[in-house]
Amino acid sequence: MSDVKKVVLAYSGGLDTSVILKWLQDEYQCEVVTFTADIGQGEELEPAREKAVKFGVKEIFIDDLREEFVRDFVFPMFRANTVYEGEYLLGTSIARPLIAKRLIDIANMTGADAISHGATGKGNDQVRFELGAYALKPDIKIIAPWREWDLLSREKLLAYAEKHSIPVEMKHKNGGSPYSMDANLLHISYEGRALENPAIEAEADMWRWTVAPEAAPDAAEYVELEYQGGDIVAINGVAMSAATVLAELNRLGGKHGVGRQDLVENRYVGMKSRGCYETPGGTIMLRAHRAIESITLDREVAHLKDELMPRYASLIYNGYWWSPERHMLQTMIDASQVHVNGWVRIKLYKGNVIVVGRDSKTDSLFDANISTFEDDQGAYNQADAGGFIKLNALRLRIAAKLRK
Repeated sequence: MSDVKKVVLAYSGGLDTSVILKWLQDEYQCEVVTFTADIGQGEELEPAREKAVKFGVKEIFIDDLREEFVRDFVFPMFRANTVYEGEYLLGTSIARPLIAKRLIDIANMTGADAISHGATGKGNDQVRFELGAYALKPDIKIIAPWREWDLLSREKLLAYAEKHSIPVEMKHKNGGSPYSMDANLLHISYEGRALENPAIEAEADMWRWTVAPEAAPDAAEYVELEYQGGDIVAINGVAMSAATVLAELNRLGGKHGVGRQDLVENRYVGMKSRGCYETPGGTIMLRAHRAIESITLDREVAHLKDELMPRYASLIYNGYWWSPERHMLQTMIDASQVHVNGWVRIKLYKGNVIVVGRDSKTDSLFDANISTFEDDQGAYNQADAGGFIKLNALRLRIAAKLRK
């Protein structure tokens, strides 16, 4: 079919990529190298190795990328308070550039001619994987089976798997296809089945990481987060690595029903898509980071960050993590975080993340002597405000007189 001799497949061991593995072997008559990323999806990865061995794969990579994922991708994104379309915390989007990077690393290591992925021709992930791959290795060949084969439904995939004796787990209890799910340390997403009707509420037993807010503990829990350079480095006084921080925040948030989202988003390819997401740790991180910035960032720096954030969010959502414009914005964002040091105290209660305190001994710009409602001992001359207001009103007064 082509001159491809070896291809690196992003392989989860689930339905789609298990079918793709066999399909690549049959259609391309090539050697397949499998790459499975542990980015905190919370699933046993050895079954993926066993499946790959069963189908004759000789080079199998199962890489623990949890620390790299949170340290080099999630944390930099949250320094910008990144939210796509006002709601989505980009849990799937931010994992794709890391997977693309590792696919190219393995292709270089093994001398592979191509890489392959299981993203469909309707979705965003094909764009994210391939833009990243081309940015890192411009001449790489990419095989996207969903754009080539005729197995264009999950039922057809299940039938193919049965025909070729490919083991598949997690079939839905009612006999249909399982939800399309994606999990990592930042979130878990759900698409498909009843969720394709945006008017229908998601099934209560669909959620995996979080309790329902109404079933969360009746007692609030206080948590203190310590920041250095815009990143959380300790929880309740215990120093932690990046991945450990996020895992602990997921546990705490999930316990209190924090981080459930049900939204319809605009995909880069043009369609609208309904998805449900659980992002407990990320929801806490966003709220707390804005709190520590509120006392450590200059007003105009904070406002400029807020103005640029939607563009930055779109770059990540659309797959441009490795682009020069994202690198440029990241340099600016990271420079703004030098003085984002201190602590934030939050209260978790029935789905809510409530900020109850924040302070920085070294970098707080909050001056109680100036902002106090009591006697400020001359720290602020209130008479100065009169001229300030008149100068800012000058253009308004001129226009008002003209229009009379």
